[in-house]
Amino acid sequence: MSSLTDRLVEAFISCTLPKSEWTHHTHLRVGLWHLLHYPQDESVTILRQSIKKYNFVGGIENTESQGYHETITLFYIWLINKFIQQADCSQPIDLLADELINRYGDKSLPFRYYPLG
Repeated sequence: MSSLTDRLVEAFISCTLPKSEWTHHTHLRVGLWHLLHYPQDESVTILRQSIKKYNFVGGIENTESQGYHETITLFYIWLINKFIQQADCSQPIDLLADELINRYGDKSLPFRYYPLG
């Protein structure tokens, strides 16, 4: 049986994930999965393309104010990679994802590094 994270990633990649399930926590799970399966640079490329495609298929425009955001995506890829370097990656992915979400699940976290205005 596949994990929750695996199922969310599969639905995201196939653009069948309902928009209501494309939450911040799902973003973190998808990012974690990619960084566990691909090198960081490749993860950046894949996630950039996949998020833009998911948004396009779902009717979400990728503009300055909505859709894909490069700085936030790069921030979370950096943060998830840092998390992976410190985590016990022998755990099942859902436990890792839960730990990641518990630590970094606050959506306002990037704005501590990148203030608005």
